[in-house]
Amino acid sequence: MTVSQMGGDNAEKARVIQTLLFLTGFNTLMQTMFGTRLPSVVSGSHAFLIPVYSIIHAKRYNTYQEPHERFAQTMRGIQGALVIASAFQMILGFLGLWRNIVKYLSPLSVVPLVTFTGLGLYSLAFPMMGKCDGIGLAELVLMVLISQYLPPYITSKRPICDRFAVLFSVPIAWTCAGILTWSGAYNKSTETFNTCRTDSSGLINGAPWIYVPYPFQWGTPTFDVGDVMVMIFASFVSSIESTGSFLATARYGSATPVPPSILSRGIGWLGLGTFLGGLCGSVTGFSASIENCGALAFTRVGSRHVIQISAAFMIFFSVFGKFGAIFASIPLPIAAALYCIFFGCVSSAGLCHLQFCNLNSFRTKFILGLSFSLGLSIPQFFREHWVTSNHSPLHTHSRWFDNMVSVVLMSHASVAVTIAMILDCTLGRANNENGKDWWEKFAMYGKDVRTDEFYKLPWKLNKFFPAF
Repeated sequence: MTVSQMGGDNAEKARVIQTLLFLTGFNTLMQTMFGTRLPSVVSGSHAFLIPVYSIIHAKRYNTYQEPHERFAQTMRGIQGALVIASAFQMILGFLGLWRNIVKYLSPLSVVPLVTFTGLGLYSLAFPMMGKCDGIGLAELVLMVLISQYLPPYITSKRPICDRFAVLFSVPIAWTCAGILTWSGAYNKSTETFNTCRTDSSGLINGAPWIYVPYPFQWGTPTFDVGDVMVMIFASFVSSIESTGSFLATARYGSATPVPPSILSRGIGWLGLGTFLGGLCGSVTGFSASIENCGALAFTRVGSRHVIQISAAFMIFFSVFGKFGAIFASIPLPIAAALYCIFFGCVSSAGLCHLQFCNLNSFRTKFILGLSFSLGLSIPQFFREHWVTSNHSPLHTHSRWFDNMVSVVLMSHASVAVTIAMILDCTLGRANNENGKDWWEKFAMYGKDVRTDEFYKLPWKLNKFFPAF
């Protein structure tokens, strides 16, 4: 959608998707080898969409009437903003500044952080699935049936149904969508034509057979101060949501809670990934994938080697574009049905941390209640204004300042964890009301003997990237 608004056609859309997929695979390999070393996929972040849309609708690009020229100029503006924002994120991570922030986390403040990291993307789940309720609902029902109801009736030494439910259900729903597409069932309605058909993306015809993304493929990046400031705040929000994803991934991967120094190292590598995205033109920056975290929880395959193999496949499908375009033809409602389950699994990882808190304490209930309430209502307030007027509810003389505030306050995880951390650190508490005593032993790298098993860098690289 963003490429179309920029003036790009199907060929340029295919190149952008191939670039994003290639960098997703490469950054995932780097994150699993040198970052947090958790089995986490690094993918495009939704936190960067507001600054991207702000750049797309900037008045300075209205002078370009030719669609291809407008696309190239807009892309260069996005690239320039991403490059500067990535420098901020790398400084935040590699210099240990992020460690000094997340060290104030406790199980009590992790609950709204991880919970809203999953629930914050609810608009990509059932609302998108409902645009083609026949195929989307069929995929959701198949997932539940295969993963939850079939295992008691199938005897096997290894789990099959719950672990491979996605591989079993998606081809079935995809095949049904293909049959209905070829039969002309979706030709009567414009909405179903655009969302239900397997050939509506136009990527198969637009994608080249072989294509390797490279830096400056759309020209030299351009820079605007306002765009850069909004993008920097987006990278900060991306860091918050990635922290929640890392903590949930560690929980489902049976790893110890991630030490602040390792989280800081992971954010630094995410900044490097955003820098590469800015050079090559991936449209958006990068963050830890919430969808992958939910898939990890659902399949219970918490191996970094599995993620590294999948990253190699991403690189393969990005280079050989026709193969990747075939998988990109899967209707979005099918993916949205998967998100309904995956996002719920991520949110439940946040709620699991309640076991370390004193739920009989009114202080605990007050912090949880206020952070949940404002974490839902404030982003919704800002989102409604954006949908109706394409503008922030703030009306200052500086549009980029309005967008900066909107980027932060439209993130459910950012609002919820900020309120929870401030209240948790400022309100007096009795012994271990927030679970901090249990959390403290994981705050320093080396206090737990299992930390090296999960987070130690290979090839004796810890002496070059020490745990702060």
